[in-house]
Amino acid sequence: MTNSLDVCILAAGVGSRMRSNLPKVLQTLAGRPLLAHLLDTVGDLNPAAIHVVIGQGAEEVKAAFSGRADVNWVFQAERLGTGHAMQQVAPHLSGDRTLILLGDAPLIRAETLQMLSEVDADLGVLTVDMPDPFNYGRIVREGEQVVRIVEEKDANESEKQILEINTGVMSAGTRCLKNWLERLDNNNAQQEYLLTDIVEHGNTDNAKVTAVKVSDPIEVTGINTFGQLAALERALQMNKAEELMASGVQVMDPARLDIRGTVTAGQGVKIDVNVVFEGDVTLADNVVIGPNCVITDSTIGDGTVIKANSILEQATVGDHCSVGPFARLRPGANLVSEVAVGNFVEVKKTTMGRGSKASHLTYLGDSIIGEEVNIGAGTITCNYDGVNKFETHIGDRAFIGSNSSLVAPVTIGAGSTVGAGSTISKDVDTDVLAVGRGKQVSVRNWQRPTKKKD
Repeated sequence: MTNSLDVCILAAGVGSRMRSNLPKVLQTLAGRPLLAHLLDTVGDLNPAAIHVVIGQGAEEVKAAFSGRADVNWVFQAERLGTGHAMQQVAPHLSGDRTLILLGDAPLIRAETLQMLSEVDADLGVLTVDMPDPFNYGRIVREGEQVVRIVEEKDANESEKQILEINTGVMSAGTRCLKNWLERLDNNNAQQEYLLTDIVEHGNTDNAKVTAVKVSDPIEVTGINTFGQLAALERALQMNKAEELMASGVQVMDPARLDIRGTVTAGQGVKIDVNVVFEGDVTLADNVVIGPNCVITDSTIGDGTVIKANSILEQATVGDHCSVGPFARLRPGANLVSEVAVGNFVEVKKTTMGRGSKASHLTYLGDSIIGEEVNIGAGTITCNYDGVNKFETHIGDRAFIGSNSSLVAPVTIGAGSTVGAGSTISKDVDTDVLAVGRGKQVSVRNWQRPTKKKD
């Protein structure tokens, strides 16, 4: 790897065929903007500088990556072609070699870029064999030398049979590149300054122009329509599913799994259909994920079962727990071990100790719950007074009867029982029964109201 590499990403495309107000490089693939994929990849190359060419929607793009101080944003006021875009970058190039990428081809691998940047040539052109090369620029060779790139409309019948096509990704010696960029003109049907014309200038100068071929078209697939974006999404997701299965994870249907981040999984893991993983997710051994679950930035312990239609976000679930169906674990939920959280239970910023259970229709927020606590259906911790949040503490082996309201701040002592239908607003001692109900009244000879006749 050269120690002085400039990377340039051409990201000024507006995505007109998408008919979207969002700049093309901000469209998402696997839950992240297209440009984010490329910036992460080129970061692995440790380049001297990263230049990103932006145009319409430039401020929106810059705002989306405001944390990337390592990016030099280059503005292309007029979209006059790829060559024109590189002409805007040329004054900023100071490395020995320049790597040129396309912002709408996000899945290129760092290994491929390293190989291209190290090619022994004045100009390296990344290519791929395409089974149906229609509408792509064909690579015309003389031996190892690439002599020109012929566009579909200019190709003769023989050239149209060439399967090797130009991906638009290149690397060049910076001094040569600047010279070739200065010589570009727009004397073509598009009236644009085309970057591919530097191949012709390189040959005129007797420069070595070499093709570097990749084997997997998904690496270099560009995106111009939502249809192409969806197809690339599915191809990427299939690759991710196959990686999981190769590591020993049972994926029930690879076509119905979405990984929008990173999943680290142990042995014996099973994932049912329509599961979405977002951010960083860790699954220990023997975890079972039921259908239709969304799991974001969470850790799930050994032997735990996440049942159908459950949502986990920034949650920690220990070993041998049961969650769901239809459960929601919000940020700060921490189920220690052997905890059962059932249907329509919501847990937020709450720790539940070993063996505790909340099986039905319950909200637990800002709470510390001990071991082997049973929380009945319809229980809520009233943690918010409209301004501030307060904590509820429930001791080991406490029993909270159904339809109880625990008004925080409040502490329920270990071993105590709260009678069903109670509102508890004062601390409860250990090993006692606490009941806080309104007085029941029965009215005899009461007549129900009847509907008046017209």
